[in-house]
Formats: sequence, structure tokens, C-alpha cells
Amino acid sequence: MADRRLKLCGWGFEGDGLSADEETALLQRLSERFNVAEVERLVAPAAEDAALPKPKLSIPAALSDFSSDGAYDRAVHTYGKSFPDYAYIYDDVFTNAPDFVAYPRTEAEVEAVLDWATGARVAVIPFGGGTSVVGGVEPMVGDGFAGAISLDLTRLDQVLEIDRSSRAARIQGGIRVPDMEAVLKREGLTMRHFPQSLEMATLGGMIATRSGGHFATLYTHIDDFVESVRMIAPQGVMESRRLPGSGAGPSPDRFMIGSEGSMGIITEAWMRLQDRPTFRASSAILFDDFYKAAEAVRAVSQSGIFPSNLRLLDAGEAYNNGFGDGQQSVLILAFESADHPVEAWMARGTEICRDHGGIFEDEAGNDPEAHRSGKAGAWRTAFIRMPHYREVLMSVGVIGDTFETSITWDRFREFHDEVKAATQSAIEEATGQPGTVTCRFTHVYPDGPAPYFTFQGQGRPGAMIEQWRHIKEKASEALIVQGGTITHHHAVGRDHMPWYTQQRPETFGSVLDAAKRQLDPAGILNPGVIVP
Repeated sequence: MADRRLKLCGWGFEGDGLSADEETALLQRLSERFNVAEVERLVAPAAEDAALPKPKLSIPAALSDFSSDGAYDRAVHTYGKSFPDYAYIYDDVFTNAPDFVAYPRTEAEVEAVLDWATGARVAVIPFGGGTSVVGGVEPMVGDGFAGAISLDLTRLDQVLEIDRSSRAARIQGGIRVPDMEAVLKREGLTMRHFPQSLEMATLGGMIATRSGGHFATLYTHIDDFVESVRMIAPQGVMESRRLPGSGAGPSPDRFMIGSEGSMGIITEAWMRLQDRPTFRASSAILFDDFYKAAEAVRAVSQSGIFPSNLRLLDAGEAYNNGFGDGQQSVLILAFESADHPVEAWMARGTEICRDHGGIFEDEAGNDPEAHRSGKAGAWRTAFIRMPHYREVLMSVGVIGDTFETSITWDRFREFHDEVKAATQSAIEEATGQPGTVTCRFTHVYPDGPAPYFTFQGQGRPGAMIEQWRHIKEKASEALIVQGGTITHHHAVGRDHMPWYTQQRPETFGSVLDAAKRQLDPAGILNPGVIVP
């Protein structure tokens, strides 16, 4: 992947995107609700032609061997992959472009960047896979700095050591998930943590943002896979001891996981691995009632059989992703193991679903490729391809975005209804006409689900960012008022900071402030993220 160039506006690398058939199908579904046929398609500028401001800084000699102030490098490191990111790119707005981009190849070069930036009062914005959808990588740092640079870690991209007996590996933070998995596969191993951003995501980025991965139950967050972490801060190195578990005080790992580049740069980690699965079974179950389906999910999650996939899509969500008629909710149920057949677990899972009114369309089977066929396979394909949808939605003037949260089972139904209603009302307030709000479960715990909402509305040229912001703010307020989390796995970034500071205890915020001052006295690391 090292030789491929990132797309400026859109998911993945240059040349990636939806096929003609995929785009046609998407536009057909959109045309049922919005006037997409009447909208002139937007075209993003080329990276080399972006309206970049003149750099405030020159690359210092100490960093010149691994840095660039070229137009392409600066443009693609200005934004992540959120709706407002794309909107600004389409409008050719690059006000916050970094002054240059550093591509360190060693920890010594990371340290050199931090030493120089601290002395020069220059903000440093870590850039992993560039997949942030919450304003986590934009160099929007205000006037308190002499400038801002983007720190791209993707040249720290090696699997350094594999401990086969412990099923663990020491891996550099800049490696992308597909490259990491290709190396682990040679040893019959896998981390089996596949967020939707897996094509582009880096290990350090996943750790820094507490990503949510492949497993819908049991192994949900990157936290579950971290054995130890090494982080470089302006004040020195923080490295936790590699252990299977420890009760020795507050965990340094837990402090570094989720720090979002505000405390230090994650350069490597020991990660827990698994044997590659050889036994699989999957099935799709239809429900006429979304809440009965949710009860089935609760029962399965509390049974202790821990499916690898337990994803519930409401009728609208299923239809939007290319399967179902928009009348029934769909539950994807799957099990996998590297050790034993999974029929007994599947039999119990399907029995629970039948007890709650589930209707089986795809019969379960112990087929190694079961996860690629039927409705389960359709969902798998749609899940991986979804990030490519946004650039098409944007180009035809549709406001489309997602947000995720979690809530306990006893509050789920009211929470779901209130959040969905608040978002629907916000769409109508912002656009003057109805939009759509759908929901799915991405992860499930015995004590509650992680609902993931998708909304769409008809945008107005020239006002789409303001319209999006109104909807986002109203939805976020509803999440906090109703007792949910502002983010389950998309991180905090700049977009979620107002609600993150409400969610966390005030005294904990003071603790983070103190830690920031100790590790990063000049406050150069990702200003405004995690610590206001």
C-alpha cells in the first residue's frame, strides 16, 4: 500500500470507489426520497490544485529528510473523512492546512519532531490512517501556535516480533490493518479486530481512538487486544509492562488507549492475537417487530454463547444497504472458532430467536464461507463498502451521516425513540422537509446494546455544513440528555468535545489537564482534543 496515494475527497486510495452498478443502485434508493436527479453533481478539486494558504513555517533542517510541504501532502492531511470534511473539500476550503507533513521512519525521528515543535511552539497533529469522522486530524489549532504540522506515522509499519506460544506480536503503530494481517496470516494468526475502516486504519490510530472491531460481542474494542503500549511524549517515553493481566493500580495501558494523540504518539504495541478461524456458521433472521428483535438480541447476549456477529438492522437500515423490502428488521447471527465446530452454539442462538418471533430465511450451516453468502454475506459486503457511499451522497447534495452510542437494556426503548425523534425533528428544522433516520446495533453487551444511527436529508447548496451542524448538535444533545455516551467507537475528536466534557466527571477532566501538562508542557499535541 505504500506506493498508493490517498484520495483527497473520498474513501481509500486514488482509483478506489463504488462500481457503476453500486452507484446506480445507491442513486436509485436515494431518488425515492430526495431530488437527486435535479442536482448538478459536485466535483472535488485535485489535491495539487487545492486552495492552500502559504505555509507559515519552513521545514527545519533536522526534519527535512522525512518531511514535505508539497501541495498534495498538505491537502490530503488537512481533513479526515467526515461529512463536514468532504463539504469543505468540495468548497475548496483549506484554511487549516498543515504547514508541512512529517513522515518519521523511526522513534528517533518522532522524538526529533516533538523536540523541534516544542521549542518552536508548533502544534503537532498525529495522522494515522486519516479515517477520522469526528474532526480528529484537522490542524484547527487557533492562533496560539506559530503553525501546525501533520505527523504521518505510516512509515512505522512493521511487525517486529511474534510470540507464537503466547499468541501475541509486537507491532509498530503506523501499519495498516491489511498489511498487518498479511504478515500474521503466515503464522496462522490474526488479530481479528476489523473496524469498518479496516482498509485504511492503522494500529496506532485504532489504539488511540479506542476503535470498535469485528466482534459484536465479547471482543468488541481494541482495548481487549492490547497487551502493552509504547508512547513517545514531549517529556519522554511511556511504556507499559507486557503482561496478560495486572491488578497493580490504575492501568497505564488504559490511560494511553483512547488518548487520541493528545498525550503522546503511540509508536508500537504488543497485541493479543487469535488462531485463524476454521469453523463458521451464520444465519439471517427476520423480525416484523424491531423491539421484539431487540429482545432476542438481549436474550442471546445474556446467554453466554458470545456470537462473533450479532447485528440487528431495523427495516429501513436493511433496505438502505441493499437487502430486505423495508418491512422487516434483519438480525445477522454468526459464530466462528479455530478450535471446534459451532453448530451447538448456533442451534441455541437460533432457538432463542425463534422464541422471540424470528423468521429464518437463510438456514445456518457450518460452511467456512458462510459469512460471505446470503444476507450475512450481503451485510458483510455492504459494511465494508459503506465508507465509499459518502462521497456519492455529498456529490448529489444529500446530507448523510452516522452517530453511535450505547445504553443499558432497561432504558433502550425510550432512548431509541427519543433520539430518533430528536434527530428526525432536527432534519426537518434544518432542511424544511422530512429525512430518514435508521438504526442498527454494531455491538452488544449483556447489559445493553450499541445503537448506531444513520440519518439522511436533502441538503441546500451553500448551506450543507450549517444544516449538518444543526442536526449533529440536536442528536448529540439527545444522546447526553437521555443518558447515553457521545461516542461508542468513533472517538471524541473536535466534533464531540462539547458533549464529552459533559459526559466525563469534572474531576476527571482536571486529572487529564494535569497529565497533559506533565507529558506535553507546551500543549503542542493535537490541541483541543480530549483536553480543551
